[in-house]
Amino acid sequence: MGDSILDMYLYETNTLLEQLDGILLAAEEADTFSEDSVNEIFRIMHTIKGSSAMMEFTSLMTVAHRIEDLFFLVREKGMDIVPEQTRPDLFDMLFQAVDFFRSEIEKVENEEPLSQSIDHIVNKINSLIDKIQGNPSAPEAEAAPEETAPAVAAPDASAAPAAIVSEDYLYGVHVFFDEGSGMENLRAFMLINNVKDYCGDFVYSPDNVETDPSTSDIIADQGFFVWFRTAEERNSVIPGVKNAGSVREYQPVDAAKPAKAEPAPEAPKADAPAQPAPKADAPAQPAPKADAPAAKASGAGQQHAKESLISVNLAKLDQLMAVVSEIVITESMVTSSPDLKGLRLDNFTKSARDLRKLTDDLQDVSMSLRMVPVSGTFQKMNRIVRDMSKKLGKKAKLTLIGEDTEVDKTIVDAIGDPIMHIVRNSMDHGLEENEADRIAAGKDPVGEVILSARHTGSEVIIEIKDDGQGVDTQAVLNKAIRQGLAAPDHDYSQKEILNFLMMPGFSTNTEVTEYSGRGVGMDVVKKNVADVGGTVSISSEWGKGMTTTLKIPLTMAIMDGMEVSVGESMFTIPINSIQSSLKVTAEDVIHDPARGEMVKIRDNFYPIIRAKEVFCMEQGRDSIEDGILMWVEAGEHSYCLFVDELIGEHQIVVKPLPNYVNSFGVKNYGITGCSILGDGSISIILDVVNVYTAAHSAF
Repeated sequence: MGDSILDMYLYETNTLLEQLDGILLAAEEADTFSEDSVNEIFRIMHTIKGSSAMMEFTSLMTVAHRIEDLFFLVREKGMDIVPEQTRPDLFDMLFQAVDFFRSEIEKVENEEPLSQSIDHIVNKINSLIDKIQGNPSAPEAEAAPEETAPAVAAPDASAAPAAIVSEDYLYGVHVFFDEGSGMENLRAFMLINNVKDYCGDFVYSPDNVETDPSTSDIIADQGFFVWFRTAEERNSVIPGVKNAGSVREYQPVDAAKPAKAEPAPEAPKADAPAQPAPKADAPAQPAPKADAPAAKASGAGQQHAKESLISVNLAKLDQLMAVVSEIVITESMVTSSPDLKGLRLDNFTKSARDLRKLTDDLQDVSMSLRMVPVSGTFQKMNRIVRDMSKKLGKKAKLTLIGEDTEVDKTIVDAIGDPIMHIVRNSMDHGLEENEADRIAAGKDPVGEVILSARHTGSEVIIEIKDDGQGVDTQAVLNKAIRQGLAAPDHDYSQKEILNFLMMPGFSTNTEVTEYSGRGVGMDVVKKNVADVGGTVSISSEWGKGMTTTLKIPLTMAIMDGMEVSVGESMFTIPINSIQSSLKVTAEDVIHDPARGEMVKIRDNFYPIIRAKEVFCMEQGRDSIEDGILMWVEAGEHSYCLFVDELIGEHQIVVKPLPNYVNSFGVKNYGITGCSILGDGSISIILDVVNVYTAAHSAF
């Protein structure tokens, strides 16, 4: 149970932090917070504070608490109370707070102890609160309704808190806030504003909570009183009191009773149920405070919308996918059983067709459950562009295209780091150092990084494009020669030179900065993308910019494959890698000086790679005329794979190879996994790119 609560906490908090990042970036651009943004930040902080307190994560709770206090002031007085010169500090502090929350959440995920020292960030928030409170803005009168102004003037109300503040207001509520919550005067002011939503005619003591922080001690010690004209009005505000933050307990009191009034037995019957239920509920309802006014009008509709979404543990979806995969395999084994060969079974065939349709539908639904939009990953890049713009002194903007494109959850998680590396590269290496260079080149002074995603049937294509200076291919080649990666006398194409950028340890930076120059970057990108079955390619035009393209399969669990055979062994080639299949004669094959074979297709020459030789197999056909060529393409590689026979197209379930087998480095030879066929035999799934690499390293 504990783990599921923690998982829920982590999921909810991470979601809220992503929301918060988006709000802050938009607000910084506008240099102000809209009323909706202020309410939203207030709500987010309130939720993080409440849930962190429940989990006993004190550092998170304290910082969220202080930011909530800050935004309470902004919410009540408007953004005008934040002076222009203070706003950059406010934005920086909030971004710093988001980073702090993220680092703490990471510690929770890694089961590390949380930070003990949070003074640096709390002091920043406190100094901002002081600046805002020290800024004379709205008149004090708005703290209480007009009718109450004359009635709350009793200077010694705090000395005898239960004394009648006014003879017209005899029905009260006595409120105590959470012990150690701090800033009780502000909490009382927040409670007053909650109460206003339910009843506008009331008085309270102490009466100067907004302007006098010293009342905090009085309220902490003696509680806070709100008085109403009638018992009905007093009862009507109970939900407002209940929803106010940090309320530990409250009791209805009558002015006729003693100062330390217990719940009045003579109070109108509406009091009786009002007292015990809220007492229990008060601490357990951290979130609704900011939403309370809106909820009155549209609560039912919002509730319905929330119920239509549920959070499901990814492990359960993995389990579902595994079961569906087994169903697909078993269905195939039943319908293509050798026992049925030569039998005419019309009813069975019809039922088998219906079963196939249902298993296909089940497969599609189970796959769609795992699909999530890439928008979450894309939005995080806004923050990187913003931070690097400030640090590097470059003006830049991020444009997002196709952020609603959906891919498998595991793939979204895997591409976050690669995209971050590439965006950093664009900001650091790509965009020009100063505006003058851009203006001289006829470009917009503000650099642009475009992040786009789109579907092409079985894969998603993600492009990261910048309008910077592009890649100096000569400099890259010189560096590659110095590092021994390239031969000095070889004539390299632009594509081959750009591929050096993805070699391990390769960096064009002359110095190590916070963001690059450590030789960790594009090689990590290539590895991470390859791990999810994708490819990376780079294109660049000097002076115009650079584009990095990631091609990634939508899902890794189930794929369309072409079955081929070599001897008695079966192989599966992903359909999206196949251009066509063709039969050729010995005369069509061209031999190069290094004993390599090539074939001409559509005015281009492609190398022939024999699967039998790559995998050192004893069985298999040798004559080019007896077999068949599969023209395949992936990334920058395009070639013809020679196999014995073409069996046909199947939808296959990808089974990962055991760790024991992987330890022999079979992936480097183009073997990425295996699949169980309808007759129970095993087929090896080939990775077109690594087959090419293995063939060339063997020669």
